Amino acid sequence: MFSRPQPCVLIVDDDDELRAIISEHLSKEGFAVAQAATGADAQDRLKGFAYDGLVIDLKLPDANGLEILDVALTRYPEMVAVVMTGYGGVEEAVAAIKRGAIDFFIKPVQLPHLSRVLATAVNEPRLRQENAELRAQLRDRYRLDNVIGQSTTMQAVFKTVELVAPMNSTVLIQGETGTGKELIARTIHHNSPRADQRFVAFNAAAIPEPLAEAELFGHAKGAFTGAIANRVGRFELAHRGTLFIDEVALMSLPLQAKLLRALQEREIERVGESRPIKFDARVVAAANMELKKMVKEGTFREDLYYRLNVIPITLPPLRDRREDVPLIARHFVAKSCKSNNLPLKTLTQEAVRALMAYRWPGNIRQLENAIEHAVAMSGAARDIAASTLPADISESFGSLLMPTVAIPDEGLNFQYVVSQLERELIRRCLEKTGGNKRQAARLLQLSRTTLIDKLHRLNIVATAEAETPVAT
Repeated sequence: MFSRPQPCVLIVDDDDELRAIISEHLSKEGFAVAQAATGADAQDRLKGFAYDGLVIDLKLPDANGLEILDVALTRYPEMVAVVMTGYGGVEEAVAAIKRGAIDFFIKPVQLPHLSRVLATAVNEPRLRQENAELRAQLRDRYRLDNVIGQSTTMQAVFKTVELVAPMNSTVLIQGETGTGKELIARTIHHNSPRADQRFVAFNAAAIPEPLAEAELFGHAKGAFTGAIANRVGRFELAHRGTLFIDEVALMSLPLQAKLLRALQEREIERVGESRPIKFDARVVAAANMELKKMVKEGTFREDLYYRLNVIPITLPPLRDRREDVPLIARHFVAKSCKSNNLPLKTLTQEAVRALMAYRWPGNIRQLENAIEHAVAMSGAARDIAASTLPADISESFGSLLMPTVAIPDEGLNFQYVVSQLERELIRRCLEKTGGNKRQAARLLQLSRTTLIDKLHRLNIVATAEAETPVAT
């Protein structure tokens, strides 16, 4: 039935019997099916997995189905969605279609028709492309300039940026390499009253220590060998604008002392001069190391830390905001296609799943490089398949989904092998969470009740029973 890999569909309905009937039918028609009984469960599943299709009831016990539809299609423009309801008419159908659904069903649902609609939509690239273009407009609500993210942590970052951008307060941005610290700094600058002035960047890691002071504060002619003329430093260049000091943790202690004095007095002295020069620059600093820990270790000045840490912003690593990966990836696809004069390409849902499953040690910078690679390797194809991603990503995804299993000549016991794989996955997740079933269920994208049922069925004993308290 399908010209692409087995499509995955999420069914969201609080009617357990109907959900089971639809699931059984779609499974027989070649779909891989997941289920959710509530809006909250559906949202949790959508955060962790890129489904090809969504079948959702309009009325859920804790949410409006159209709101979940918006979340799903904003995050995954390639997803095809069908809305169903036990009551309704033209008005509800029109609302669902306008929000991006491809069809609207009144219960009882005609199962053969439902499976045909889903299969046709999943297999139809033109329809998927049109839907993606229409739904892409929704992504703008999650953008702050060129920063993309809809996860809770990034929304908190955006809120902080919106609040502090109009001010002159010093900002300290911390996060792993590649998380977008300079982009946040530029976003603060371009949304501030200083936007029409210079944004000046200084990277403490890129400049040799003997030259760092002169680069930052400037130098007078003859101040040292090679200083053949007066030179304006970064502080002066950033006058009335914004000075971004990256990798501030790598500054030597003597240079930290001079930076502290400059921030306290709002004036600097060029190397080789004793004349103070006033400056008016907003300072935004960034570090990929934990400065508070460095203060305790004595490698970073405590007084400078507090001077910089007026407005702290912490950027989460990409692995901790997996739900943002599809949005960011599609942004980089569009960027790469435009810069290479190519027609806009589309990521398949299988490719999105591979991207979401990867750990991204290099964070956003690595993701951008991976997308650039995939755009090139996809050639003339309009769809970017998982196989065109860099080998470490596509291979790790393949090994995750299909562990190597030797097939003996006499065959094997299918149910036994599947149960052993299931057992191993659950065991690993319990080990990872120290036996915490709630956290293990979250990693496996299962409800806690379902996980406990599987533990009993597979006769698995958790190594620890402690559960993390749930905030109320």
